[in-house]
Amino acid sequence: MRQKIVAGNWKMNKTLEEAKILASEVMAMVADEVKGNVKVVLCVPSPYLVPLKNQLGNSSIKIGAQNCSEHDWGAYTGEVSALMLKSMEIPYVILGHSERRQYFGENGKLLGAKVDKALAAGITPIFCCGEPLEIREAGTHEQLVKQQVEEALFHLSAEALQKVVIAYEPVWAIGTGKTATAQQAQEMHAVIRKQLASKYGEAVANEISILYGGSVNSKNAEELFSCPDVDGGLVGGASLKSREFVDVIKGMK
Repeated sequence: MRQKIVAGNWKMNKTLEEAKILASEVMAMVADEVKGNVKVVLCVPSPYLVPLKNQLGNSSIKIGAQNCSEHDWGAYTGEVSALMLKSMEIPYVILGHSERRQYFGENGKLLGAKVDKALAAGITPIFCCGEPLEIREAGTHEQLVKQQVEEALFHLSAEALQKVVIAYEPVWAIGTGKTATAQQAQEMHAVIRKQLASKYGEAVANEISILYGGSVNSKNAEELFSCPDVDGGLVGGASLKSREFVDVIKGMK
């Protein structure tokens, strides 16, 4: 059975003190209110990884990074390697988020290398793919997303692929207030799963968790998460408010 996952992407937000308060609130609410087998992950700014991991302690909530380098070590000022994350016992890392692609020019070849480094370090990559508005309007969104998946993941063995989480993020629905309909989300998740099956077989494809990452909130979470190929969410703005984020998590039945 595929793992149900709701991951919060805090992006570049919060002071350390604010981050600790938010984590504390989420921990308490999740412990009191969230039942079932949903895995909750907080992907926080890199300076906060260790203090928040220590704060989460033995709770059910896991910590994640928002990026890692394609290099192990070296003269790459400002970068954080997967080996560094491993040394801090960080179990998850977001790779290929649309903002990394847009602002930092990350492409499929680079992201494939980053995925390799994360897997080699025993870290679960949350690999992001998705289309901007102009591609959606041109009707070539399926082609682009399949290309993104193929370029970064299709060099992996079936065994390695099953250690990857995929997040589909319609870029036109991030931070815009727009949200893909549940039908649109399901259609694209099904496209991705079918593409995985074409190379790795249905048994492998059916083991991969695919998250939806486009303006998930407490009002649409339950409908989105009820789609057969949507296994959870990669949550941006809503993850910065404890009540809202936990209500999103509770949308996972």
